[in-house]
Amino acid sequence: MAKSDYTIENIYQKGYSSFKPVGTNTYFKTGSFGITTDPRSANILQEVSTKLSSGAKHIEIEAISSETFDSIPKQQMEEVRRLSKLTGIDISMHGPVIDTTGITQQGFSELNREDAERRITQILQRTKDLAKDQPIIVNFHSAEGIPGSEFVSKRTEEGERKYKRMIAVDRETGKLAPLEKEERFYPGGKIIPGKGELKGVPENPQQRLQIMNHSEWDNALSQLFFNKERADEILETNKMKFEPFLKEFNEGKIDRRTITPEQQNVLRKLEDAKVYIDDLHKQANSLFSKAYEYGSTEQREALLQISQHFGEELKKDKDIFGQSRAIHDLLLTLRNPGLAPEMHVPIEQFAVEQSSKTYGNAAFEAYKKMKDKTPTLVIENPPAGFALSTGEDLKNLVEASRKQFVKKAVEEKKMGESEAKKVAAKIIGATLDVGHMNMLRKYGYTEEEIVKEAERIAPLIKHVHLSDNFGFEHTELPMGMGNVPMKDIMEKLGKKGFDAKKIIEAGQWWQHFKTSPLQPTLEGLGSPIYAKGVAPYWNQVPGFYQDFRGGYGLMLPQTNYEMFGAGFSQLPTELGGQRPGAQGSRMSGKQME
Repeated sequence: MAKSDYTIENIYQKGYSSFKPVGTNTYFKTGSFGITTDPRSANILQEVSTKLSSGAKHIEIEAISSETFDSIPKQQMEEVRRLSKLTGIDISMHGPVIDTTGITQQGFSELNREDAERRITQILQRTKDLAKDQPIIVNFHSAEGIPGSEFVSKRTEEGERKYKRMIAVDRETGKLAPLEKEERFYPGGKIIPGKGELKGVPENPQQRLQIMNHSEWDNALSQLFFNKERADEILETNKMKFEPFLKEFNEGKIDRRTITPEQQNVLRKLEDAKVYIDDLHKQANSLFSKAYEYGSTEQREALLQISQHFGEELKKDKDIFGQSRAIHDLLLTLRNPGLAPEMHVPIEQFAVEQSSKTYGNAAFEAYKKMKDKTPTLVIENPPAGFALSTGEDLKNLVEASRKQFVKKAVEEKKMGESEAKKVAAKIIGATLDVGHMNMLRKYGYTEEEIVKEAERIAPLIKHVHLSDNFGFEHTELPMGMGNVPMKDIMEKLGKKGFDAKKIIEAGQWWQHFKTSPLQPTLEGLGSPIYAKGVAPYWNQVPGFYQDFRGGYGLMLPQTNYEMFGAGFSQLPTELGGQRPGAQGSRMSGKQME
């Protein structure tokens, strides 16, 4: 008997969903979702106990305030660990939101960065009370309170980012300088026909940054050349008079008591010139050090050759005239525009450089003490508008933090580089906050470009934060209630995104609607009700009992339902039901009221 093709339709009615459940890989299993505790409360034992009733399999302790975190007794962490083991739920921690770059209103301070590093190290080590049997996830923001640059959503053909507004940072002081596109007017420029006005030359933020670096470098060298001219003037004017003293002067053998007043006057001028030359040498050393510290690999190679040549010149002629010539040649060489160091850089670059030290070092210190039980440090993108809020920035920070961990592990622990890389990849990763990423809309990003930013961080994802919004305000609603392109984002994340723990952060929902955001999120994402992944789905539940997302409201007279048919809660009088205030039912023998 031939077998016919046939289809068994889903017997459950369809409902609203931002996802269309088709097959086992397009919906989220209910067990992959979690909710947070109240960030205002340090009573985490009570918070976790209360949240257990929602049925969530994962609870994140939301200790985003340093004061709240330090108010959590270690005994409560131990009790939460016991409770999680008893109930089978997973626990994670949202660490305090702190600045990890060392930038304050007064500028950059390495001491501030080191304070942040110690703080994060302590937080990681304290989590051992939450999970002694297995490591937990501890989440931190990539940057906090630091303004970010604004990018043009469309990239160049080479894939490079273009700036609308760049926040530049002085790498020595940490002072911030906003750079926007400007028109500059230069002598000899083109004249607009018929107007008699100079035509402006547009300079984008990248060009202005380059001009800033070159100008600062050139100005510093010009000041040294000015001081050099003063020293040369003294040397050239008195050269003949100095020659009889040079040998004794260099050897420090001149006895002022044995020379004439005229010779003493010449000696004072020689000493003045020496002071100028010595001061020039110190300033040239300082500039050279700055160029080497902040220079690129190519610049450092060139500076190494310059250093060797300068040392050889000083050895050839050790008197003051020889020093002057060597310093003059050094300054001329350093004036090459190609050697100007990048003293001012985009804040994203600076923040990655500094925060990666903080996270990499903190992870290493935790690993030294906790070994295989070291918590997984995940770094989250902050709301768009702050530094390091794009997918590319977060990717750069996580990779740089892993490199810093490897560097420390190889240098201090003598660990093999390949082993150190495996450990770093295991304990340092990324958290994608889809709501924070969606806020790029207010800077002109399209939905497709937001999805692309999420895709850039996909390979490093270990954790996901869920909140919906409309792209402009930092609001937190259940998924499906805003315009976060959740389906497209999760498809780009692939298996990592579907398997990652997904924590629902819905502060505004808790605040205004006073109910758990878990069920609305399950409905919005079309998750299956049963663990086997079969129908029905949570987005079909409204058809069962009519809740927030279901029903048509009071579009027909209520009395009509009372008299001619209603739910089980109030039977019509024809079936023995009784209207409020009535003397009896139809079965009582009285007329229907």
